[in-house]
Amino acid sequence: MRIFLSKLFGKEKETHPFCSAVVAAAGGSSRMGGVNKLLLPLEGIPVLARTLRALDEASLVDEIVVATREEDLLTVGDLCKTYGIAKPVKIVRGGDTRAASVLAAAMECRTDGAFIAVHDGARPLAEPALIDSVIQMAYRTNAAAPAVPVKDTIKVVAEGKVVSTPDRETLRSIQTPQVFDGALLRAALQAAVDGEIPITDDCSAVERVGKEVYLTEGSYENIKITTPEDMALAAAILQRREEEQS
Repeated sequence: MRIFLSKLFGKEKETHPFCSAVVAAAGGSSRMGGVNKLLLPLEGIPVLARTLRALDEASLVDEIVVATREEDLLTVGDLCKTYGIAKPVKIVRGGDTRAASVLAAAMECRTDGAFIAVHDGARPLAEPALIDSVIQMAYRTNAAAPAVPVKDTIKVVAEGKVVSTPDRETLRSIQTPQVFDGALLRAALQAAVDGEIPITDDCSAVERVGKEVYLTEGSYENIKITTPEDMALAAAILQRREEEQS
C-alpha cells in the first residue's frame, strides 16, 4: 500500500503508512549467565546498537520505542547518541513479562500511527530490506512475520518420551520483526496481560484473539542472540558480510 502525493519541486513525494518499531529489550539474559547480552560487543558494536541501526536504516520505520530494564534506561539513551540513531526514539521501562514490556512500549507509540513492528533487541542481524518486506506484508494483511523452514526433525515429548513427530514440511521458525495493525496489537497484548497468559512472541497474542498472521520470507542469518555460541555465530556472519562487500 503506497500513497503518492502531488508533485513537489518537480518530483513525486512517496509516503507510506506510519509505522512505529517497538524493541523488546527488557529480558534478563538468563542463558548468558545474567550478563546483559544486549550490551555485549559484537564485532566492536553492542548488540542492541546494531539492532537499532538496522531499524534506523529501514525506510518504512518512522519511530523507535525501546522497552528496557529500569537500570538500563540511561545506557540505552547513550547508545542511541553514540551510534547516531537519527529517527525519533523513546525509551520506556519494560514489564515483568514480554507481553507487558511490549504493551508498555506500544502504548508509547504515536497514537495516530497505523502499524507497530515488534523486534527482538537480541536480533542484531536483521537487514533493513527484510524489515521493510515484513512491514509491506502487514500493509496488506494487518499481521505479518518473517519465517524460515525448520531444518531439524522436531519431536513432541512428554515425561522424556516421544509422543509424536510433526511433519517438518508444515513447520516454520518464526522471527522478528512481527508487524501488526497498531490497535489490533494493543488489544491482543492487553488481553494476554489481563489473562496472565504466557506468550513467547507477539503473533501468539494476536492468534489468541482469532486473527490470522501471514508469513513472509525470513533469513537464516536473522538469528536471536541467546547463548555465547550465538555470539560467535553472529560474529562469523558479520565477518562474511564484510568480506562480500569489500
